[in-house]
Amino acid sequence: MLGMRITMGEFFTPAVTREYPEHHPDIPDGSRNRLHNEMGDCVVCLACANDCPVDCIHIEYEEAPKGMIFSNTSKGVPIRRNASLFDIDMSQCCFCGLCVEACPTECLTMTKDFEYSTYDRTELIHAFAAPFGPAKPAAKKKRA
Repeated sequence: MLGMRITMGEFFTPAVTREYPEHHPDIPDGSRNRLHNEMGDCVVCLACANDCPVDCIHIEYEEAPKGMIFSNTSKGVPIRRNASLFDIDMSQCCFCGLCVEACPTECLTMTKDFEYSTYDRTELIHAFAAPFGPAKPAAKKKRA
């Protein structure tokens, strides 16, 4: 009898429906969704690939000759490795966030984008490599 009373009480309450494609849900900060790498700030330290438990991050790089750099990050850190390949296979990612925590320059982040279903699995491989030009001499530090 108690069950029927609860059912009848819920029967007369108005339903709340969210129109999903038109009204997107609020995604909280710190949610684990698609990975994004800002290659201008990446020093290719391989920490993200080494910490990934499912090996979904694939990196190939070249070293700058001694005393040379490819570029600087937005914070002025010299980039001594040039990533010729930086791919993240989101079909293998387990969304653990270990790679984001391991990144020393905080260039690898999880976005709030959660809508990326596809019929072709190869579309889930995101290529981020943006090769720099030839290496240039490193700036000398001024002594005080």
